[in-house]
Amino acid sequence: MSGSRRRKSRASLVILVLCLAAAGTWGYLSYTDRPAPPPGVNAASQAEAQQQSTLVDQEELRIMQTRATLSSALARGGPAAAQARVPHISSSANGQTLVLPQRREPYRVADLERLGLEEFQKQSDDSYVLSINVFLGPGAKLVLQNATGPLVIRMASEPGRFVSIVGFGASIRINGSAQNPVRITSWDAQARTADTKVSDGRAYLRAVGGELKMSHTLVEHLGFWSGPTGGLALTGSDRPTGTADQVRATQADPGSAASRQRMLLPNGLLVPSRGSDDRVEITDGAGARKVVYRLPEANLATGFITDTKITGNAYGIFITASDETRISNVSVTGSLVHGVLLHRFARNASVENTTVTGSRGDGFVLSRGTQNVTITGSVAERNTGNGFTISGLPLARGPSASGESLRSFGGSSLISSTARDNGRYGVEIQGGVKPVVQTTEVVGGEMGIVVSKDATDVQISGNRLRGQRIQGIALRDGVLSARVSGNIVRDTQTAIYLRDAKATISANTVQSASLHAISVLGAAEGTAITGNTLGGAGRSAIDTGRAKGNLAVAQNNTGGWQDTAGFWTTVKRIAKPMNLVWFGVIMLIVVAALRAIRSDGPRVGHRIVNPYEKQAALEERPVWTLRTAGARAPAERS
Repeated sequence: MSGSRRRKSRASLVILVLCLAAAGTWGYLSYTDRPAPPPGVNAASQAEAQQQSTLVDQEELRIMQTRATLSSALARGGPAAAQARVPHISSSANGQTLVLPQRREPYRVADLERLGLEEFQKQSDDSYVLSINVFLGPGAKLVLQNATGPLVIRMASEPGRFVSIVGFGASIRINGSAQNPVRITSWDAQARTADTKVSDGRAYLRAVGGELKMSHTLVEHLGFWSGPTGGLALTGSDRPTGTADQVRATQADPGSAASRQRMLLPNGLLVPSRGSDDRVEITDGAGARKVVYRLPEANLATGFITDTKITGNAYGIFITASDETRISNVSVTGSLVHGVLLHRFARNASVENTTVTGSRGDGFVLSRGTQNVTITGSVAERNTGNGFTISGLPLARGPSASGESLRSFGGSSLISSTARDNGRYGVEIQGGVKPVVQTTEVVGGEMGIVVSKDATDVQISGNRLRGQRIQGIALRDGVLSARVSGNIVRDTQTAIYLRDAKATISANTVQSASLHAISVLGAAEGTAITGNTLGGAGRSAIDTGRAKGNLAVAQNNTGGWQDTAGFWTTVKRIAKPMNLVWFGVIMLIVVAALRAIRSDGPRVGHRIVNPYEKQAALEERPVWTLRTAGARAPAERS
């Protein structure tokens, strides 16, 4: 082979190698540039999540289409309205729905059996299987009860399809009794058991606006993915449900009922409440006439759920945009997300004697936008997250696309309740105004009661905490005007902990703390620590060495505290800046004195000696000799 051919072969080989390397590099980059699944989520679970999200969107679309079709038919009048006023089946791309429009009498089990035909059939065990979606129009009423025995409704929920019962501005009442409870559960006909798989959707019950009243009911294995489809949901809207065609401009009258209604400005923004008088005067372009723009009232949901057991729902109970909802004597177990969740604009609600156990998320959650919610006599136990979470944070921190308010929410309280052995905190308060935690017992958990994120006027009083792994009561990150009083905290590292917070800590009792009874760090100007009884064995009873600002610390009883600080801890405690300065001054004085002593007179080796030690004594002479010498001296001078 000639030299030129060999050179061409080598060049071809090099080009081939470079091409292969480039291809490999491109393949590697193409692979690594693909979006990675979220941490902890594998490809299968990510696909399931996408599937559930898509199903939620389809459900929302089906409900909107059903509502719009019914409203449109009633508005047109004529034969279409006549047909819409009677129960009928509506079909769409997302399934069939039995539509129950408003009528004078409520719909009952017998009506569902008659109208649903083969889609609502009684089984040999006297239970019913519901195989079609049910939609109640505005003003309709559905009553589910059975006076002769227990009523069991199994809602079809199997691979490929599931059903729901949804009321839109309607009334749903489920009335059981202690002897004959109503049981509502999902049902997989193929497996002959409740549906416990949520990846392909699951049956659910929801009230959109209107009301939901439930008593002596067993709710089992309902819901998937979102709050509205979470199992048992009350969802309203803080926005009026009227259309633009229903908006009317009227002359403003300060004394009329119109001045008490919500109003819509010409730019389409809903005017918020303004004190006791909600009037807003709007001047027209010519500056002559003042008018107000009115819409129907907001479509808030309300509910009353009592003496009910809920097991295995996605969300045990989900509530949003509601007013004066009451939950009493309810047990929620094994929720896939949270146990009881009150979401945005759930207001003036009360939760009493309710127990949430074993949720994968938090036990009770009052999220941002909730206000004036009271939880009393309730228990959160062995939940993966917090026992109770209360958020009063504003809906936005700055400019937002929807123009949300920057104000904080508040007025919620937790009273005489129990948080036991939850995975994270017993109680967590995030922001808000005037939150209260009172006479509540917190056992175990990483921390007991944690308050953070600029919460204001917090009251934590009369609570009993024990066995937290790190801290009992912790206030941090901008908490202002907090009052921590009358609490008993024991068996934890640091009983009461403040970091960048201002609080009055008084009349608390600490037992068996192993690090600090009270520890204050960071900005704490105006904090007062008075009248506390502190016991335990640790580095210090009251740790304020790392605090900034003026603190008032007085009249605390630390007789029961045993200081176990080690040598270096003691050194660090003593080695404060001012202590070091004074120590240096004293050492300078001592060194100077020693040097002055050593510099006085000659030395023999390192011994200080008498300066006259080596001088000889004077010779002793008789007196007469001195006289003779004195008389001879003049003669000699002459």
